[in-house]
Amino acid sequence: MEFVTVRQPVRSYVIRAGRLTTAQRRALDSLWPRFGLDLGEQPVDWNRVFGRRAPRFVEVGFGNGEALLTLAEAHPERDYVGIDVHPPGVGRLLAGLALKGLENVRLFRANAVEVFGKCFVDESLDMVYVWFPDPWPKKRHQKRRLIQRDFVSLVAQKLVPGGRLHLATDWEDYADQMLETGDAVEGLLNSAGQGCFLQGRGGRPVTHFERRGERLGHAVWDLIFQKPEKAVCRRTEFQRESLEGLAQG
Repeated sequence: MEFVTVRQPVRSYVIRAGRLTTAQRRALDSLWPRFGLDLGEQPVDWNRVFGRRAPRFVEVGFGNGEALLTLAEAHPERDYVGIDVHPPGVGRLLAGLALKGLENVRLFRANAVEVFGKCFVDESLDMVYVWFPDPWPKKRHQKRRLIQRDFVSLVAQKLVPGGRLHLATDWEDYADQMLETGDAVEGLLNSAGQGCFLQGRGGRPVTHFERRGERLGHAVWDLIFQKPEKAVCRRTEFQRESLEGLAQG
């Protein structure tokens, strides 16, 4: 009998034992059926989920949900999908969505690699945000970093022509890895030019976490990689506006 060893993928996260507040636990129990989605084996019919066809944005690792909540409230014409695994942050965001009456957000509590592989068809996303992912600073742990060539290539497949991947970190060596990885992935162009970081935030909201880092003197590096448009593809209004304001921060 021949035995086959199946290698489990290296995960980019560890679910830490954070304390859930009463409000967060209540939100998880009562609001997950309204905003939450479970990982399945078939791509999600997003037009059915949201009840409309709209530009689609994804944030990977939304933390406490501050940036995603800000964007969803500011842009009701867009649909947002958030991916995170930490219950306190998910509960906090659920409570915020209900408080503000927002219906243009859905959430996954799952591995981002699996969500991208199973839940989105190719060329279906306008923008993917990965802001301040876990830097895994110890050398022996850096294989756990999310921004690796395989993941960035997968994201590129899911972007529409003209779609973008926006990365940000406050760890310099991770910023260098992000830059090198994105520049090496076929089918993505660095909007700041190969080997260069973005000047400004590229429209990224400033969160409480980032303000605290700035007070401590932490620098932040942003990158935006864009999937080239096909010659026959017309730019959407969102893409035209994005290109005009890309370098303005």
